[in-house]
Amino acid sequence: MTRKKNVFFTLCCSLVPGAGEMYMGFMKRGVSIMGIFFFGIFLSSWLYLEELLFVLPIIWFFSFFDTHNLRAMEEEEFYALEDQYINIPGFDYGKVVIQSKFRYILATILILIGLSMLWSNLMDLLYYVIPNYYYDVISNITNYVPQTLIGIAIIAVGIYLIRGKKKELEEIEQSPEHIEGGENRQ
Repeated sequence: MTRKKNVFFTLCCSLVPGAGEMYMGFMKRGVSIMGIFFFGIFLSSWLYLEELLFVLPIIWFFSFFDTHNLRAMEEEEFYALEDQYINIPGFDYGKVVIQSKFRYILATILILIGLSMLWSNLMDLLYYVIPNYYYDVISNITNYVPQTLIGIAIIAVGIYLIRGKKKELEEIEQSPEHIEGGENRQ
């Protein structure tokens, strides 16, 4: 890894998420940022989820400033930094080692994506077979199903996260250390 990189090329590469990190010599980090960014674009356009696009500027800014922070590091700090993939829950640095609690979620998502692809192909065939009115009704209903399911999933994850934090706080309050600490204060 070469420490001194051209300022102009660093700026140009930092405009594409992940490319700046790769130019600085952090291939794993750059590839994972680039993959997350372009997968977000793919997913939002494929499922017609414009709401997902709000995450893309965050990823872009992270990558941009990460590149310039890497370039501004002291030499010792720069050389001590290890190139790693961005950690995604359920994956162990590029190996597809899926934790058991994420396995069923991932399986469900893959099944839904497969069903969506099959349904899209079936709808293309039905266009020539059924009358236009029925085709339009079925098409409109099925265009909103993925958005509705993902909306419900996002709400469910939010509720799960809120309940998990509430249970965690209750467990801390009921722990013996917390109770003993409270008695000492009185």
